[in-house]
Amino acid sequence: MGIRLLINAARFVLTFLVATVAVFFFMRAIPGDPAQIALGVNATPELLEQTRREFGTDRPLPVQYFDWVSGLLRGDFGTSYVTRTDISPLVLDRLQVSLILVGLAMAVALLIAVPFGTLAALRHRKPSGVLLSGLSQLGVAVPGFLAAIMLVVVFAVGLGWFPANGWTPPGEDFADFLHRVALPVLALASVQGAVLTRYVRSAVLEVMNEDYLRTARAKGLGKLEALVRHGLRNAAVPVLTVAGVQLAALIIGAVVIERVFVIPGLGSMLLDAVGNRDLLTVQSVVMVLVALTLIINLAVDVLYTIIDPRLRKRS
Repeated sequence: MGIRLLINAARFVLTFLVATVAVFFFMRAIPGDPAQIALGVNATPELLEQTRREFGTDRPLPVQYFDWVSGLLRGDFGTSYVTRTDISPLVLDRLQVSLILVGLAMAVALLIAVPFGTLAALRHRKPSGVLLSGLSQLGVAVPGFLAAIMLVVVFAVGLGWFPANGWTPPGEDFADFLHRVALPVLALASVQGAVLTRYVRSAVLEVMNEDYLRTARAKGLGKLEALVRHGLRNAAVPVLTVAGVQLAALIIGAVVIERVFVIPGLGSMLLDAVGNRDLLTVQSVVMVLVALTLIINLAVDVLYTIIDPRLRKRS
């Protein structure tokens, strides 16, 4: 197990470093001078040169890269080219908002997927099972932004039950926080919950055909009891893989949902930075999203070894 963890950790570090190189040099390949963008077209050559020195863009690219990466590792994302303010506090503040939104959405998606996916598998030859399977397939086909717009039209504009946009920190007013976060969480969770329901159904169906589960039923256990006691642990391994992928997809999908509901998360920060051509902020936010995705993948690999004892023996 220890060797496997070391390999996963080494893969994480290597992938992160490769991603920093790709993001940094891709952003530098975009046409435009950050100093010229910050000062405007009427800036004098002297002022442009001074601003380039302040931004550090007059130095060789390898030097700029190593300064930026060393800052990332220290938690220092640099100074915005547009607002001339420190990016780090703003990134950390927006990150908290996005993590709250994504965490709640993933929890709701699992609450939808596990019981309904299991029920669809147990009743897969009955009308109720076919109905659940059809509804989950329909949910997979609906884009997240469309689900968000439909929820706003029905529950915010039509019925007036929830606000259409805005954000209240949970520590400030928890009741208002729940009121405002309900629609964006449901918009994110409904699509991911439908995807996970399909995979839970497939995993449970596969487990139900295993010999050990038939043996448990032959000893007197009911179908559901045998599945809960002996099957769900094995069914969790493939579902865990998909859950990790879907959690990463939630982080990326939150970029659009935050824009629809005017939530001050990383997604809104990224889109604002792109619109303002604030390249340093863009590459810093992108790297935070990359790091979150890699951390999720690493956590999934670790959970594999905890859930499946066969992996621990091979390690």
